[in-house]
Amino acid sequence: MNRATIDLWVGVFVAIGLASLLFLALKVGNLAASSTGETYRLQAEFDNIGGLKVRAPVKSAGVVVGRVADIGFDAESYRAVVAMNIDSRYKFPRDTILTINTSGLLGEQYIGFEVGGDTEMFKDGAMVKKTQSAVVLEKLISQFMFNKAAEDNGGGEKK
Repeated sequence: MNRATIDLWVGVFVAIGLASLLFLALKVGNLAASSTGETYRLQAEFDNIGGLKVRAPVKSAGVVVGRVADIGFDAESYRAVVAMNIDSRYKFPRDTILTINTSGLLGEQYIGFEVGGDTEMFKDGAMVKKTQSAVVLEKLISQFMFNKAAEDNGGGEKK
């Protein structure tokens, strides 16, 4: 093979490598185009959203049904306000409970829908009333340690 042919093949492999890296970066960052169909917007207030971020998935039964669109703060109620874009193919009852969950022990946080049994469905722009805030791991550990210390001090010495 001559030099020009080798240079051409090296260029092709470099271009494929760069395209693969770009694809993986978009996939990892949740920036890849998901459903481009119609969506409707829901809002919910949480006492604590933990590490929830914009573009985080919204899941029901483990299936991604939408994405977090915006996160704000209500200065009157001192609560986080989360806006979500939900795929219009999926309708949810008005008594659905929204929870902030974590994938695995230290994974990404997402909003989970625990579906209720109401016959009336959410409409575009609705405010979800039933929410459960994120569980903060540090808070759980400190509560466990405090309770353990209180048990040790309150029980007296045992022989």
